[in-house]
Amino acid sequence: MVEPFKNLINPGTVALAGQHLQRVWPGFDRARFEQHAAQGLDALEFKARAMQLAEALQATLPARFADAAEVLEASLAPPIPLDAAGEPTSLSAAQSTQGLAGWVVWSMGEFVARQGMADVPRALACLHALTQRFSAEFAIRPFVRDHPALVWDTLTRWTQDPSAHVRRLVSEGSRPRLPWGLRLQALVADPAPTLPLLRALQDDPSAYVRRSVANHLNDIAKDHADLVAGWVQQHRTGADARRTALLRHASRSLIKQGHAPTLVAWGLQPGLQGSAQLALSAALAAVGDGIDLAATLTSTARVPQDLVVDYVVHHVRANGGTSPKVFKGWKLTLAPGETRPLAKRHSLRPVTTRTLYPGMHRVELLVNGCSVAVAVFELRA
Repeated sequence: MVEPFKNLINPGTVALAGQHLQRVWPGFDRARFEQHAAQGLDALEFKARAMQLAEALQATLPARFADAAEVLEASLAPPIPLDAAGEPTSLSAAQSTQGLAGWVVWSMGEFVARQGMADVPRALACLHALTQRFSAEFAIRPFVRDHPALVWDTLTRWTQDPSAHVRRLVSEGSRPRLPWGLRLQALVADPAPTLPLLRALQDDPSAYVRRSVANHLNDIAKDHADLVAGWVQQHRTGADARRTALLRHASRSLIKQGHAPTLVAWGLQPGLQGSAQLALSAALAAVGDGIDLAATLTSTARVPQDLVVDYVVHHVRANGGTSPKVFKGWKLTLAPGETRPLAKRHSLRPVTTRTLYPGMHRVELLVNGCSVAVAVFELRA
């Protein structure tokens, strides 16, 4: 049986935090901290566990924030190492015994966000240390909202920081719509303050940082599609393979949506010059099974067509309505007059992010963002 995700923060996490905090500050009330942090832990979901641990830190760390920050920093393990591509690896057993890293640091960042508003420079310095042991992307967002001028100056400096963890925080912490994080409404409305940061980071040597830049641009695309299309058009010129991959990942949602300026930026034309068919392997399917998609594209063009072919499943919702979900399909070049068969197996197993409900499901075939064929099947429990 798969271990519940929430158990990443568990009584052992609490005990380890208490041990290292007491190690660096002998006056730390470890018993009170652990009692507060572990109370009713089994009944709490993941984020609630992290927040309860943060509350326990508030109850037991020094009242003066600068002193509390010093304790937190002293309790940390060495920074999480990176591999040759700049991706995070795991702490060794020896490093883990030296201090705190991983999910417990989420709670430490939350403490900084709650207690550090009266001393923002010191709080940001603490987040600089924390993010090298676990991302401080959630903790920095209240500072972005409440103290933007100071934060933008700091993030600009951090684009040149030796640590890829810190450079990633510049992008990830300022994303307008970070999942699980505080939504930065000012940046949803106008993302201009982050654009110089993204420009400075899009060719970063670390894949970890570049992936964050791509996700940040994809966030912006939800509210400013033409801006991101223009970014792709501008920054594709002279782009190497790494930047090209970043730009493609950044514009993935716009390509799926058939956003015409984005398609033009990639040298794609909306839709298909020709005909398309879509057939399903069954008219009835059961939750937990799968269904086969068979598509056929026929070109009537006189020149090759570069195509991005995806498909949309319109899932039935609990209220009887439907919700579309785009799935990746194929990337191909269709020759003049060519007929190309395509096949894919679509899983109907429930996943944690989507519950499957019985009913009629519509499947649409998208070519360069345009719907070109439709098929339906009935899903039964």
